[in-house]
Amino acid sequence: MKSLLHLLHIAGVIVWVGGMFFAHVCLRPVAAAQLPPPQRLPLLAAVLGRFFVAVAISIVAILASGLAIMLPVGMGHAPIHWHTMLTLGLVMTGIFAYIALGLYPRLKRGVAAQDWPAAGASMNRIRGMVLTNLILGATTVVVAILGTYA
Repeated sequence: MKSLLHLLHIAGVIVWVGGMFFAHVCLRPVAAAQLPPPQRLPLLAAVLGRFFVAVAISIVAILASGLAIMLPVGMGHAPIHWHTMLTLGLVMTGIFAYIALGLYPRLKRGVAAQDWPAAGASMNRIRGMVLTNLILGATTVVVAILGTYA
C-alpha cells in the first residue's frame, strides 16, 4: 500500500511540475513568437483550462497520499523534509487557487470579449505566478530527494 501511495504522490508531482515546465518553457514562448494575440490567447486559455483540471486532481492526489504516508508516522515524528514539502505544497496550492480562481477567469473574460490587452495582461500575471510555482515545485523535489538521502 505504501508503494502505491508513493506512486500516486510522484505521479501527481510529475503532472503538476512537469506541466508547468512544459507550459512556461516550451508552449508559451513558441506561441508568443508565432501567433498574434487573437490566436495565441484563446489557445493558451483553452490549454490552461484543461491543465488546471489535471492540476486540481493532482493536488488532491498529492495531499491525500502525502498525508496518508505521514499519518502513521505522526507529524511530530516526521522528518523535517516532510514538513518542508508539506509547507511548500500548501503554498503552491494557494498560488494555484489564486491563478485558477482569480487570474484565469479574467483571462477567459478578456478572450471572450476579444479584449486582447486585458487578456494579455492576465496571461502575463498567470505566467509570473506559474514561474513562482515552478520554482517552488523544483525546490520541493530537491528537498524530497536530498532529504530522503541525507
